[in-house]
Amino acid sequence: MDKGHIEQILAAPSDAGQRLDLFLATKIERFSRARIQAFIRSGHILLNGASCRAKQLVRAGDKIIVSEPEPEPLILEAEALLLPILFEDEHLLVVNKPAGMVVHPGAGVQSGTLVNALLHHVANLSGVGGVLRPGIVHRLDKDTSGCLVVAKHDVAHLRLSKQFSGRMVEKFYLALCAGRFTKPGDDIIKPIGRHPVHRQKMAVVDRGRAAHTRFDVITETNQWTLVLCQIHTGRTHQIRVHLHSIGHPVLGDKVYGNASADYDRQMLHSWRLGFFHPMAENWLEFEAGLPDDFLQSGVEESGLALARSVANRGKR
Repeated sequence: MDKGHIEQILAAPSDAGQRLDLFLATKIERFSRARIQAFIRSGHILLNGASCRAKQLVRAGDKIIVSEPEPEPLILEAEALLLPILFEDEHLLVVNKPAGMVVHPGAGVQSGTLVNALLHHVANLSGVGGVLRPGIVHRLDKDTSGCLVVAKHDVAHLRLSKQFSGRMVEKFYLALCAGRFTKPGDDIIKPIGRHPVHRQKMAVVDRGRAAHTRFDVITETNQWTLVLCQIHTGRTHQIRVHLHSIGHPVLGDKVYGNASADYDRQMLHSWRLGFFHPMAENWLEFEAGLPDDFLQSGVEESGLALARSVANRGKR
């Protein structure tokens, strides 16, 4: 076992009957349940001096030792990249991610990512997301622009992650779509999962995970329809899959629509993001202005007034 920070926990009678991973997630706030499960698998958590399983039930008097491993050496390089910042304090920052920027490194991509830029801008980013995803609470596709929140330390990361998993975060997107809609607005409630044939794609499938997107038409022209989408779940490619499923794919979407000489990317923009501050607990709300390619397509700033009115429905 690595000799990092060691924590000992004694289970009280009131703790009995809980799953070990859930119990520890409530006791050690800086660790997510997924990270605790990883520690259990790697032998960094012992129950009464022996290896254990995540689903084991805690008994009164159980002694649990958590030996936090030393952090992996960060192999990524900090890069002085353009990083449009909408908000920043000592706990988090909200960025307006440019279209074309990958959020975190992966296969074949080790530089030019949002993470590379963050490492240059912020010291000691939260490591909850793993060595390749420091600070990353959620993500946007490479060609989707707009609001994205980043955690600066582990407690902020875990509290923000709980808001995302608990569907407490407000997420509005603007999309340029093909065709004219027959309804001014509607809810698309269709399950999403892996495409049965093309496994790199997602699709509406009977055994997929529940997914809910609300759309409202903002502006229509002969070339496109601007819609405001609010997602109540966070499935991979959710808006793109749902809009394609009703016959109105996002323009420029090479995967779920058609490649177009008029658009260099899928015209999807994370316009508004709202959440509770992880430490102060006050509500925060941010908007990322229209990208240049939306403006060049003829979308007018005045259209945002209607989008804002629709997004504010039900608010005091």
